[in-house]
Amino acid sequence: MNENLSNNAIIYATLALNSEIALQKEYLESGDMPDDELENEEEILADLEQAFMEFIDLYKGRCKVNKELPSIDELLNSQL
Repeated sequence: MNENLSNNAIIYATLALNSEIALQKEYLESGDMPDDELENEEEILADLEQAFMEFIDLYKGRCKVNKELPSIDELLNSQL
């Protein structure tokens, strides 16, 4: 799969997942959801975190090949 994705696609997906994880955590901590949805929402968070880690691994591999890419820390801490 990673050969078919551009560096930019991996960057955008990683940043989007990072944002979605933050939103999902905020939602879970807000107490605004019905109790019967809590388990489902926690599973969604786990899925988002798993996808995020997979894109992190992909990106780290790309960084080894392309030294011009920002480090993962720089990427996640940058302001777009």
